[in-house]
Formats: sequence, structure tokens, C-alpha cells
Amino acid sequence: MAAMDDLRIRAAVAADIDAVLAFWRAAAEGTSISDDPAGVTRLVERDPEALLLAERADGELVGTVIAGFDGWRCHLYRLAVHPEHRRRGIGGALLRAAEERFVRLGGRRADAMVLDRNELGRAAWRAAEYGPEEQWTRWVKPLPA
Repeated sequence: MAAMDDLRIRAAVAADIDAVLAFWRAAAEGTSISDDPAGVTRLVERDPEALLLAERADGELVGTVIAGFDGWRCHLYRLAVHPEHRRRGIGGALLRAAEERFVRLGGRRADAMVLDRNELGRAAWRAAEYGPEEQWTRWVKPLPA
């Protein structure tokens, strides 16, 4: 069992990309069209502090969150904790680190992308005091490659 004093949160670097993608296959709910080396590389190059990793002292990757800020809104994606390490405060620690980043950048509001079918994720976000905004419906359009 990982204790919180055994946890380190840091920004991902290019050398982490393959491990992050493998981690998401094991720990994240669903996939995205940008879950590939090129997509994660673009993220890390464009905003080197956006992809936060939670690691144990031995270097084991146990959690991730993407904390993106576009200058106006703060967006959270890919909050994931390895199934063997859930319910130990790792997700909360990642969210605190993301929120601290947003405050440093001048962010005033954070939103999270949560799949409707992801009951476990929705429960985790509710526990972190995030909730759905009923007045908004998210519309999406894939962009040409």
C-alpha cells in the first residue's frame, strides 16, 4: 500500500510518454483519438507542466491528470489512478497539484471532462466537490488529421 509520504507529483517529460500511454490503457476509462505518442508529445511540448504524474518513491507510475489552461479556463482531463492504488488519496493529491497550478497561472474556474458512463470517475469527481453544470451541453467535432 502506497502511503502519501511515498508519493511524488511531477510534470511529465518526453521520456515518460510510452509509460503514460501504457498506464492509461490499464487505469483510465476509455480512450481518446489523441492517446498516441504524437498527441501526448504535442501536449508535453506545448505545455510542459500540464501532464502531472503521481509516482511512488520507487518510480512506479500510480496516477495522472492533465491540467490544461488556455488563458481563460482551466480544464482537467485524464484523472486516472491505477486500480491497485485507488482510495489512498492519490487522485486528491493530483487534483490539489492541478488546482495549485491553476491558481499560479491566474485561473479562476476548473472544469473536468467525465464520461457519462464512467460511474467510478463521476463518484471521484463528486468526492472532490466537482459537479455537473446542467445549463451546458458539450458539443464536439473531430478535426481533420
